[in-house]
Amino acid sequence: MSVESFDPVQSTKNSTVNVTAAAVEHFRAQLRKSAEASAIRLSVKQSGCTGFMYVIDLVPAGKPDDLHLVLDEGVELLVDKDSLAIVNGTQIDYVTEGVNRQLSFLNPNAKDHCGCGESFNVN
Repeated sequence: MSVESFDPVQSTKNSTVNVTAAAVEHFRAQLRKSAEASAIRLSVKQSGCTGFMYVIDLVPAGKPDDLHLVLDEGVELLVDKDSLAIVNGTQIDYVTEGVNRQLSFLNPNAKDHCGCGESFNVN
């Protein structure tokens, strides 16, 4: 019998966030509208009734310890280091639901979502 250990720092070194073509195009459009922003930054914050909420910011530059991902045609996605373990493996899409278009997060780490869909937990 063998014992495996989980090292969250090691496991996130090669992790990634997947972004669909529709989401990349949405990010590109948002960056074009901003005179100051050059990248998209993904993080999570404690919020809502379930625990965490995704935060997408347009930023002029990332923080030194952000994970830098260059998407299609130079769109840069920055992932907050402290959020990386929570968003590891997440797919970001830009979807149509009825008459609304919005970002959608398919996170394999999310164990539960609140009723309104604003927050999630990973426990």
